[in-house]
Amino acid sequence: MQLLQILWERRDFFLTCLLEHIRISLTAVVCAGVLGILAGIWISRHKKAAGMVLGVINVIYTIPSISLLGFLIPFTGIGNKTAIIALTVYGLLPIVRNTYTGLTNVDASVLEVAEGLGADKKQIMFGIRFPLALPMIISGFRNMVVMIIAMGGIASFIGAGGLGVAIYRGITTYNMTLTAAGSVLIAALALLSDWLLSKAEKAVNRRYGIE
Repeated sequence: MQLLQILWERRDFFLTCLLEHIRISLTAVVCAGVLGILAGIWISRHKKAAGMVLGVINVIYTIPSISLLGFLIPFTGIGNKTAIIALTVYGLLPIVRNTYTGLTNVDASVLEVAEGLGADKKQIMFGIRFPLALPMIISGFRNMVVMIIAMGGIASFIGAGGLGVAIYRGITTYNMTLTAAGSVLIAALALLSDWLLSKAEKAVNRRYGIE
């Protein structure tokens, strides 16, 4: 009851935080998605560099999120910009890995037929490899979106907005109901995003006859 009460009584505050959280997360998702897919395509065409690129991303992924934010502050200051950069960096791993895996696991016989018909490398990549890898790419994108939304809660610790503001205020004022309300809204946003993307993933899988 207390949770519903605070959500209603402070609905303007929570709506502002929610919209800011969506804006920060969406910006990071777009940045990580574009960079991740481009990186995945590049390492699929330069396999000698794949191990190094994935290794570097894996190492960055092991850095605690609050530590990464602290490392970025001297260069980018506090606020939304630093939060977006950190969330983008953390979002790269699933999308780069899934893009690379999807592109490199396309049936070799399909590629041989395309080559035999005279398709060039660009046509094979974007006409055959990428469409067939799309289900795997969307799966990585789905994981990335949920992770970025969930991790967006730490943005308030470096002066950024979002639902983390409610969590931070709740912690500093010993108001556990406020903290719980912010946490529940982040979880709900992440679950809703996951559900919507699962529908898109299933639609793509049906398009390519994948169960």
